[in-house]
Amino acid sequence: MQKIKVSIADRVYPLNVPHDQEAILRESASQINQMMKHFEKSYEVKDKQDVLAMCALQLAVQANQEADKIAFSKDRVHERLEAINDVLVAALDQ
Repeated sequence: MQKIKVSIADRVYPLNVPHDQEAILRESASQINQMMKHFEKSYEVKDKQDVLAMCALQLAVQANQEADKIAFSKDRVHERLEAINDVLVAALDQ
């Protein structure tokens, strides 16, 4: 574990993180700050809490979309494996 500080919405947050997660945490904080700047410019929102709520909503939507894609992919793989299995069973029965 190591101690790092990340800045989000002009506030500094001290964290204790595993060494292998430092880079991803810093990159994630940077992405949040960039997203905040985008919302502040695009929607002229001044309240940091509103901007953070918009960021949280967008990130949740993205996470749900990715989860749906993964579930769909798993279903397709499962269907294909079942089809392959059916072909193999039929070939072995001959």
